[in-house]
Amino acid sequence: MTGVRQRRGARGEDWAEELLAEAGMLVIDRNWRCREGEVDLVAIDEVEGETVLVFCEVKYRTGLGFGTPLEGITREKVLRLRRIAAAWLKDRKVFASRVRLDAVGILDVPGREIAVTHVRGIE
Repeated sequence: MTGVRQRRGARGEDWAEELLAEAGMLVIDRNWRCREGEVDLVAIDEVEGETVLVFCEVKYRTGLGFGTPLEGITREKVLRLRRIAAAWLKDRKVFASRVRLDAVGILDVPGREIAVTHVRGIE
């Protein structure tokens, strides 16, 4: 990944982390890597008095030439995110009774207001 793309991706992850925090979530890990790939954000969400561990994919785009950011999250990406989540749980020796996969799409078209979309449960 080039330096410009890395900076854009990091900025998108910063925005996503702020969005999750505003929604009452606590980000506990970021850019964790294993042989399966990388998870952008890992967070804790309290839902109806129960703790949910959230693995979040962040997609940042500066145009619609390849579709919306969330359209970039394919079925294969979701399956890989599941494997990465399982590897994270094993590596961290964490047992979670509830796990959820989320996505944050960020569309940052020059000259337009930034559009941020959070989707809970992308399975």
